[in-house]
Amino acid sequence: MALLALLAAGATHPSPASADVRQLVYDVKHSVFGEIGSYTNVIETSGAIITIKTTAHFLVTALGVGLHREDASRTEQWQGDRLVFFHGITKKNGDTTEVQGKADGNNFVILGPLGTITAPGSVKPANPWSSRSLDSTSMMRVDTGKVEQVKVSGGNHTDVAVDGASIAAREYEITGSTHYKIWIDEHDIPVKFMVDDDSGQVTFTLKK
Repeated sequence: MALLALLAAGATHPSPASADVRQLVYDVKHSVFGEIGSYTNVIETSGAIITIKTTAHFLVTALGVGLHREDASRTEQWQGDRLVFFHGITKKNGDTTEVQGKADGNNFVILGPLGTITAPGSVKPANPWSSRSLDSTSMMRVDTGKVEQVKVSGGNHTDVAVDGASIAAREYEITGSTHYKIWIDEHDIPVKFMVDDDSGQVTFTLKK
């Protein structure tokens, strides 16, 4: 498809050799099913261009029976505070979805399982890699491309427990069709975030 070709052609990636690279690895725990997997953001900064590569591996089991399996690989590219490119593939229980997006003037055009969606240029993916990811009232679902209106509140200083240590952080809440809590430390690193899922609460805790 022409739009797919255009989106792919618009992706430019900085050379890893010239980029400042930071890797954030999270342990993922479900409030009912316990440990369910891992979530990783690799952040490459080269001048004003920031590339975030995300991988997720989740496996939910009960009494030795697999209830849900999810694997994802996604790439975001930002120019300053604006998302300019997105590509993600998500596999859930054998079903695969693909989402692509590219900045287009004052908009961000998304192509995914819901069709073509024209979102505001300020849209941010649901992937808290820094406080920049919270600076919008429009959020894109990374597995479907769906865009929803959200409210971001908080930013107050608090302490949060991470791997047995108390970390000074700012606490934020995102409310929309889903409720999120995010704790970001003084280095602008999300050290912990929680998502209210239909089946319970999912907590992502920074491991390294």
